[in-house]
Amino acid sequence: MAVSPPLKPQDRRFKFFRSVAALMLREMSTRYGRSPGGYLWAILEPAGAIALLSVVFALVVRTPALGTNFPLFFATGYLIFSLYNSVGRTIAFAIRFSRALLSYPAVTFMDALTARFLLNVLTDLVVMAVILSGIVLIYDLQLIMYWPAVFSALGMTLVLTIGVGTINCYLMSSFPIWNQIWTIISRPMFLLSGVIFIPEIVPTQFRDWLMLNPLIHGTSEMRKGFYATYDAVHVVPLYPYLFGLVLAIFGMLLLLRNHKDIVLK
Repeated sequence: MAVSPPLKPQDRRFKFFRSVAALMLREMSTRYGRSPGGYLWAILEPAGAIALLSVVFALVVRTPALGTNFPLFFATGYLIFSLYNSVGRTIAFAIRFSRALLSYPAVTFMDALTARFLLNVLTDLVVMAVILSGIVLIYDLQLIMYWPAVFSALGMTLVLTIGVGTINCYLMSSFPIWNQIWTIISRPMFLLSGVIFIPEIVPTQFRDWLMLNPLIHGTSEMRKGFYATYDAVHVVPLYPYLFGLVLAIFGMLLLLRNHKDIVLK
């Protein structure tokens, strides 16, 4: 029986890219191709949430915590939270979503993680750009953008998302009950991540505890990029980067060691 020669490094790279591209196309067809509205719903859902927040808070308070435009204020917080929440969840379910394909030697768990991460990040970034651009055009806002803060916020959020998603991928694949536990744990995140407020308005004795949530650093930094008068003095960029990196390393080590047992479950 003839033994196939080992793959050259460039062949392995092409194999990885082909697998990732195929998995991305598969998810595009299953997630967006079969649902009513498809990609349109990916824009309407966060846009509707931002509009609802704007209407409710406009009835309660005269102006938002920053500026005078409620949709822009909530969009700069909600879209960062949505990026973290949606991408992290798709990474967490990557192995369960592609379990049938992972039984083939040509597809690895890294292919599944990478495909889900890339597709959902690209989708969320496009949604973010469309919604923010729409708000600026509709309300004719004259913004002085600070782009380094915007890219820093996205970087912090994505590294944190990779870390949380990777460790949850192992935990949810190995212990199904962790899905329910994580749902309970993560419910307060919307209120604790600076979506509807800024850390500066929180009393000092509570603010230090609040800033232990790494995601609030991303929402605050995002607003720094859109509001020229906002300094986001309590943001420590290194914290969410290290938090996400440590979780990603532990999650990847656990998956490398146990992915075969997880797939065979």
